Amino acid sequence: MTEDAAAPIRVVLVDDQELVRTGFMMVLDAQPDIEVVGEAGDGVQALELLHGTSADVILMDVRMPRMDGIEATRRVVERSGPKVVILTTFDLDEYAFAAIKAGAGGFLLKDAGPAQLIEAIKSVHSGDAVVAPSTTKRLLDRFAVHLPDTDERSDGALDSLTEREGEVLRLVARGLSNAEIAGRLFVSEATVKTHMGRILMKLNLRDRVQAVVFAYETGLVKSGQSDDSP
Repeated sequence: MTEDAAAPIRVVLVDDQELVRTGFMMVLDAQPDIEVVGEAGDGVQALELLHGTSADVILMDVRMPRMDGIEATRRVVERSGPKVVILTTFDLDEYAFAAIKAGAGGFLLKDAGPAQLIEAIKSVHSGDAVVAPSTTKRLLDRFAVHLPDTDERSDGALDSLTEREGEVLRLVARGLSNAEIAGRLFVSEATVKTHMGRILMKLNLRDRVQAVVFAYETGLVKSGQSDDSP
């Protein structure tokens, strides 16, 4: 095993509730491949911390004093900093959506269990999948009314995709994992990843989460559609 492969994922915890940070730290510190390298009580403190701390993933609360998680996420992304997982509760979903549009790599409900927390960090770190894709779809369904009209983004961007790439994007937006998409389309998982890479490049999107938002914004997937909808 190489040194890079053996290196733990470095995590920063950002939440204004010390008990929440302590709970997450207890879970994460017990993992041999995850290391908590810092914690902060708001966005300002988090940005200051990152000046002198190397991190791979930030667990970022949404509502915090001085600077909230949305603005902090935007600034982290502008600096090409660590990947961000937004921490949210159901009654704050609109803030999570705004943070994802600001550049977060995914989001996690605060009441998620230890296994979900660990998987979320690893998934976002690998860049391979949206965190909790079914929750992503539910979130976007709920707040589809806040998305711009389809005409605002109907600039022909989707026309650059092949028929198969459009199909993959539609399934990604409906919350399917790479493995599930591969099974649905009778192709390998590696082929799905290749299609996804081309989709991101053609549409000038940063990651899979942005692709989901894009699919809703352009009307490729509409609120309330099931996985089997045309």
